[in-house]
Amino acid sequence: MTQSSQLTALPVGYRLAEYTIVRQLSVGGFSVVYLALDDADRKYAIKEYLPRNLAERDEEGMVTVPHELDRDAFNLGLKCFFEEGRILAEISHSNVVHVSNFFRANQTVYMVMEYADGRSLGRELEVTGGRIEERRLRKWFAALLSGLREVHLHRLLHLDIKPANIYLRRGGHPLLLDFGAARQTLSRRDKHFASMYTPGFAAPEQYEKDQPLGPWTDIYAIGACLYVCMGGHTPQIAEQRREADKLVPASKLFRHYYSRELLELTDQCLNLAPDERPPSVMAIQKRLLDVDYSEPEPMPESALAAKRLVGWIKGLAGGRSS
Repeated sequence: MTQSSQLTALPVGYRLAEYTIVRQLSVGGFSVVYLALDDADRKYAIKEYLPRNLAERDEEGMVTVPHELDRDAFNLGLKCFFEEGRILAEISHSNVVHVSNFFRANQTVYMVMEYADGRSLGRELEVTGGRIEERRLRKWFAALLSGLREVHLHRLLHLDIKPANIYLRRGGHPLLLDFGAARQTLSRRDKHFASMYTPGFAAPEQYEKDQPLGPWTDIYAIGACLYVCMGGHTPQIAEQRREADKLVPASKLFRHYYSRELLELTDQCLNLAPDERPPSVMAIQKRLLDVDYSEPEPMPESALAAKRLVGWIKGLAGGRSS
């Protein structure tokens, strides 16, 4: 099976139930996501179950499993994917991607989700340079945690929270999307599915097949997202931290930019020990909504002078380029 055959997406204009494929949005080891239109020209994102290690597409668009020994693994993935879609379809929350339909076709399963204009938090960080003001951080993540709380109440975990999976609709309204629970379940239960997590955002227990996962696992990822929003760089990989923890605490690294309360919350979420993290998503949300928080620690005069010098040099460089 070649890499190109594994990743063959449905062509533009392909008719899938009542939807027409417009273009491919993304592809991963577990699925392909398309932009599609329904008969009323409404936009949707459609996720297709297509595990690249197990399946390929034939000339008629059918998803096939070339090796019979892979059949059980493929079916297990299909079941997990379908179950995740079923649960998400039951969740109605403005900060969680809404699954409006899921169906079987082409010998696989499709999940139909709302599509909104905007951009990911990851893209926002690229544009802003990676330091988002505290007021916006608190607002975005409090809303996001409201959605995550609803997800947890439905006994579903996300397990792949990262800036790329946090979507900011126009107006800055955050949306949690691209759940990784089914992928994580499969990677733990079947050798055909490589470990599917994002280094820097995955909690340490995700690296151990015998360690329980729970809301505390998503809480670690929330801490990692807050950390990257403060400084623009991903925290040290959790597996490496277990061997030699070189992660500089947010309360030390960003103390001149954010309140002590927000920094301490971020560090607590990033604790390697699950029982040392905040007890629940609701507890984090409550702390984020608290408007009575301290000012950032003042910068030493020497640091301020250096900062002004850097700004002056950048201004000179910009003036010359123009």
